[in-house]
Amino acid sequence: MRQGCSMTAPRPIRDKSPVRPRRIPRARAQAIFDTLGEANPEPQTELAFVNPYTLLVAVVLSAQATDVGVNKATKRLFEEVQDPAAMLALGVDGLKAHIRTIGLFNAKAENVIRLSAQLLERHGGEVPRDRESLEALPGVGRKTANVVLNEAFGEPTLAVDTHVFRVAHRVGFSRGKTPDAVEQDLLPQVPQQWARAAHHLLILHGRYVCKARTPECWRCAIAPHCGFKPKSAAPGGKC
Repeated sequence: MRQGCSMTAPRPIRDKSPVRPRRIPRARAQAIFDTLGEANPEPQTELAFVNPYTLLVAVVLSAQATDVGVNKATKRLFEEVQDPAAMLALGVDGLKAHIRTIGLFNAKAENVIRLSAQLLERHGGEVPRDRESLEALPGVGRKTANVVLNEAFGEPTLAVDTHVFRVAHRVGFSRGKTPDAVEQDLLPQVPQQWARAAHHLLILHGRYVCKARTPECWRCAIAPHCGFKPKSAAPGGKC
């Protein structure tokens, strides 16, 4: 039986563990990322995109929405639109017709049109490769910039979404109360060889294993290194 595993069926769990140190031992951090990387050696975003511009649009649309929902909405959109000029030609109403199934689609459509115009005016229609220019675009914050820099340009950034935030707290990487604080706690703890992949490794682990309401600790490869207690049992009480 795995240590800390109860014999009851999984149920929503709130982490009532005492406050943990902000940093974990280097060897433990190495083991966590080695284990996640061994299971998923080439992790990638689950957002569908064609080029850096469509990736940027997809990430802006993904705020408070699922990747699955965004991909459904952008499938036909990205067949028609793959650059800022085409997006401006489509117009805000045309864009809304494609993305109306996504939450906050009115505001998101306005931002996408505005950022497309700004890309043409200031960057020759290309997505900039520096954080300052990205974050100056309408609707683009630090998390979006991190995703684009990582996925499109190979930078070792670490975007903290709800999944990364949760995993970082449960494992013990951070006690930060904001995404920025968690990012700053996490970055120095990521082994160099996993610097670029860490973002996706943590997101995918949080999305499919370390879930918010019922973490599947019974099948978690990094459970021996995790500070989250109590851990949940497998369905049927088998640990």
